[in-house]
Amino acid sequence: MALLVNGECIGRFAELQRGHAERILDMVDSVLAEAGMSLSGLDGIAASIGPGAFTGVRISVAVAQGLAFGAGLGVVPVTTLEALGLAAMSISARALACLDARMGEVYWGCFERHATQGLIALGAPQVSPASGVKWLGGAKNNMQEINIRGIGRGFAVYPELYNLGLVVEPGAANALPHSREIARIAVMRLNTGASLDPARLEPLYLRNQVALTEAERGIK
Repeated sequence: MALLVNGECIGRFAELQRGHAERILDMVDSVLAEAGMSLSGLDGIAASIGPGAFTGVRISVAVAQGLAFGAGLGVVPVTTLEALGLAAMSISARALACLDARMGEVYWGCFERHATQGLIALGAPQVSPASGVKWLGGAKNNMQEINIRGIGRGFAVYPELYNLGLVVEPGAANALPHSREIARIAVMRLNTGASLDPARLEPLYLRNQVALTEAERGIK
């Protein structure tokens, strides 16, 4: 949870296995109290729409909708891959973001820095085996030479991703999307009038199947 006020970020972050709904509302109250603000005093609400864990994405969208409806605010959808990509933009103009999607697959997307939007996507977000990940910004002979950064926990789970030749900074292989970057992207989009009615906010799942059957996992 993060709140941007006059360029300053007030935030709370926790990696949880359960209890997301209860904690996120507590974080909202805590951050607003620290800032001395109310929901109705905000310009809009950013929502992480995925891709990611089914339950977490669903909770994020539902909470954002509830808060926005109650305060009469618009919402700005931001993907988890965009948040990771923006985190890499502080040191590079190009990034490939990759998250573990479980079931032998990864969520991934390619991005370039943009002056007013923060970053732009080079194609739609993808889900595939690690072997299907590639740079979508055109053919490159040496991705290290043109400073394409790899970021996201997918690199820690699937070491074969290092064969792409990306530059992966220390710690970047374990990076998760952070509310700080989600808020920064949302502010840039709000400045261009890009917000939605909360009723139109939808999660981004990329696939319908969320678990393997016992047969698919080789269990007899």
